[in-house]
Amino acid sequence: MNRRDSLKAIGLTALSTTVLIGACKQTDIKTEETATGPEAGREAWETERDKKLHADTFFTQHEMATITVLVDIIIPKDEVSGSATDAKVPEFIEFIVKDIPDHQIPLRGGLKWLDIQSFNRFEKPFIDATEAQQIEIIDEIAYPKKARPEMQAGVAFFNRLRSLTASGFYTTEMGVKDIGYVGNTPNQWPGVPADVLKQYGMENVKI
Repeated sequence: MNRRDSLKAIGLTALSTTVLIGACKQTDIKTEETATGPEAGREAWETERDKKLHADTFFTQHEMATITVLVDIIIPKDEVSGSATDAKVPEFIEFIVKDIPDHQIPLRGGLKWLDIQSFNRFEKPFIDATEAQQIEIIDEIAYPKKARPEMQAGVAFFNRLRSLTASGFYTTEMGVKDIGYVGNTPNQWPGVPADVLKQYGMENVKI
């Protein structure tokens, strides 16, 4: 299993059936919006709240740059689909931490932890480290069962970020196509198989 498959598989464990169903509902909502207007079915306060959340900024430019590197380590581009940043996962995470503030301190603290680790090892922030150096740190926190006790703070941070990355990616059109989810599709029923009809002596009966 390569790194993309491995980390992607771990990320998928964070997704519940509810999240995937939500992706389908989002598609339905977009269809409805095309027909009846962008704010159809929404209360005015919901629209205003979303506008405010989009207008506000939580992460600094440095933090967003670090998140961009991290989400593409978790789900990089491959021959099947684009990367997490192609699916605008960093923007999704920026929105989510404003929508659900409980994520703010753990993520900001985790990003600081990551930079401290990088400074201690390589004398540079995480985003300025080489790809090999970045992966060296990530490999120590990406696999909880293998992580050393002193790395548990990093493990908790990466688990949270990976969950958000998976949720952000796999609820986009790109992500849904990536896992081959097609939803409910019409099919044709050719009728009762001939051997079954013959078994019950009904091969000459028209149905």
